[in-house]
Amino acid sequence: MKTIKTEEYIIEEEPYYLPSGREIEIFEAAYKNQIPVILKGPTGCGKTRFMQHMAWRLKRPLITVSCHDDLTASDLVGRYLVRGGETVWVDGPLTKAVKVGGFCYLDEIVEARKDTTVVIHPLADDRRILPIEKLGETLQAPPQFLFSISYNPGYQSILKDLKQSTRQRFLAIEFSYPDKKLEKQIIMHESGIDETTAERLVSFAEKTRNLKDRGLIEGASTRLLIHAAKLISSGIETTEACKTAIAEPLTDDHEMLSALSELISSIF
Repeated sequence: MKTIKTEEYIIEEEPYYLPSGREIEIFEAAYKNQIPVILKGPTGCGKTRFMQHMAWRLKRPLITVSCHDDLTASDLVGRYLVRGGETVWVDGPLTKAVKVGGFCYLDEIVEARKDTTVVIHPLADDRRILPIEKLGETLQAPPQFLFSISYNPGYQSILKDLKQSTRQRFLAIEFSYPDKKLEKQIIMHESGIDETTAERLVSFAEKTRNLKDRGLIEGASTRLLIHAAKLISSGIETTEACKTAIAEPLTDDHEMLSALSELISSIF
């Protein structure tokens, strides 16, 4: 059997993460009891960073898959490919994670095709097995393996909902945007920006979040605030940075963009 190098999936340096509740303690308990975990919350609130932090904290390799409409079961499990005139089997990310006893993180699982999510069922319940039909093999996940998925409840619809048969195999940790104090600290740490500007960015974000479902699909994420802060730290004028990094990514509606520009001017 081909040896899989785990080094490339190990996170050597501690990813910066500030807990806002008992999420670290709950995740560690889930890992200890071999229970798969759902991370749910709005985009850009820190779910992926939390997953990276926990992989580093528990010293396990982390294999991440960004799910999309065309993701197939073969993309996750593996497939035969022709290389150098020979047909060879290539493991998918899910198979690799099981073999190395790592963490497999399927980001935005609801974006994947429903028939794809079925392949994870025997791995996400107490069987902890991964059937590989094309090889006629079944892998038993080692105790160190942990399965985790994420999704944004705000993006769900009838067509893109997580099946009960899938979600009831997991425990779920809910994420939201950090409180003002934590979010200010995160922005300052990630961008090197001063405290006053970080406070104003958080204030602007709070106002955009109040516009959710009132013209905006979502408010400004922590990720967007960090983008704006990095632009400001690089010398971009503050209002321009906020417009480019926050307002424009949020909406294409000209009236809403005008309203956001007025908000930016009033705060900065």
